[in-house]
Amino acid sequence: MSLHFEPLQQAALYTDAFGVAAPAAAQTRDMWPRKMGVFVRGALQDDLPTRELVAGQWGLVPPWVKSASDAKLRAPKLVNARSETVSTSKNFFDAWTQGQRCIVPMMSFCVDDWRSGKAVPTRITRVDGKPMGVAGLWALWKGKTDADSPITSFTLLTVNANNHALMHRYEQQGSEKRMPAILNEGAYDAWLTVRHEKAREFMRAYAANWLTANPVQ
Repeated sequence: MSLHFEPLQQAALYTDAFGVAAPAAAQTRDMWPRKMGVFVRGALQDDLPTRELVAGQWGLVPPWVKSASDAKLRAPKLVNARSETVSTSKNFFDAWTQGQRCIVPMMSFCVDDWRSGKAVPTRITRVDGKPMGVAGLWALWKGKTDADSPITSFTLLTVNANNHALMHRYEQQGSEKRMPAILNEGAYDAWLTVRHEKAREFMRAYAANWLTANPVQ
């Protein structure tokens, strides 16, 4: 599964696509594990539901992690969460059951095409060029000592893509094919607010004809 994605670069897209203000700081063009990025989560304003953009590290830090050094080691392994096991995994159980769902804005994600016998980095985008909103979970690690700084973090939810008309081509032969759980725009608010028992209904493979793939130049 992808360990690399492209955040939004145009400030207006945050408002137009996700209904939130753009981040104060410019986003990196290439998002890798443990880098700081942004995600969208539900919030309340004047007792009314709304959305907010939050800065966080890509790579979840569960609340039970005992030290900052342990958090640093675990985070790169927790950038993706399997939708099939998210409710039973020790790493993601708390965020899932407490409804800490989020949407991760991105323009593309990268996968390797091994059909030639060597890895060819390939960029997956929407056909219409619009941003993608990927289902995710967020967490806040508060630290165990006074010297620890809190860590806000997030992970991407993924789904099986073995039978996906586009994504089955990528990753190494014999490995399970997976892809981010890309949400339909009309489902954003529902994803952020439904009870966790219903949240699984949103995690499905995005239609292949709505995506396109191009080798990274």
